[in-house]
Amino acid sequence: MKKRRILLSMALVVMALLVVSTSAFAVSDAVEDAVNGYFENLPEDNGMIGEKDFVEKVKAGEDLFILDIRQPDVYNEGHVKGAVNIPWGPEAIPAALDKLPGDKTIYVYCYTAQTANQTVALLNFAGFEAKSVRFGWNLGISRVAGYEEIVETEAHQLGGVTDYKINANLKAAVEDYYAGLADVSDTMYKNYKIAEDMLKMAVDSGADMMIVSIRQPKDFAEGHIKGAVNIPWGAGMQQYFGQLPQDKKIVVYCYTGQTAGQAVAGLRMLDYDAVSLNGGMGTSANEPYGWSNKGYEVVK
Repeated sequence: MKKRRILLSMALVVMALLVVSTSAFAVSDAVEDAVNGYFENLPEDNGMIGEKDFVEKVKAGEDLFILDIRQPDVYNEGHVKGAVNIPWGPEAIPAALDKLPGDKTIYVYCYTAQTANQTVALLNFAGFEAKSVRFGWNLGISRVAGYEEIVETEAHQLGGVTDYKINANLKAAVEDYYAGLADVSDTMYKNYKIAEDMLKMAVDSGADMMIVSIRQPKDFAEGHIKGAVNIPWGAGMQQYFGQLPQDKKIVVYCYTGQTAGQAVAGLRMLDYDAVSLNGGMGTSANEPYGWSNKGYEVVK
């Protein structure tokens, strides 16, 4: 009976991987230019700020615009001083786009920085300057010595409509991106991610999909997930996007799931059915998450 359950689970994984989402509208020139432009000119900091540097900025009393995209219950338990809560999900962030500042850097954090990096990429596509806090609250901020000094429970609200105007096509595409979260909320691709164990099952079953490693070539050569192709993260990587299939599920992974979040945001905006691997390949910094941290096989 146990063997039958395992076979049934594997069959369900294969069936799920064959389901390819379709966008509600064609990719506009504005969206394509924004996405390709971002990856062509990736910032040197990869759109991220280190957790220690971020904590020091807050301690120093710098005038920062901070978004906490965790859910309201954990935000209310304690958040970074001054942070506004706009929860990750289909509705809240799209509704807030007209209220975000176009003249300040937007610092975004979530739990482990994976959904924050999706958000940061989308905001940058839309013309904002946004950076995620590395490793988010759970693996980053809360592990910085003395972080308690920057924690509060007082809630903060967004102001009114700002002067910054987002291109209509870009705004519609970002709204469509978040709306799509509702379609995957009860699937193995919740939050446009796939868990390590589910990908392992899919790989073992020979599911028809494409796995893309965006780690650097040296690290890819030393070990990668079976069947993966390598498109190294870095400025100019967008030139390889056109070689990816639009009729297959694409699973993207990096080291810890952060830059993969940005890559997935770009690919989905370009109408690819992409998701990221939870925890990426895995490093000591994000244990126990990630493929190698789970003890799964890597090949050379």
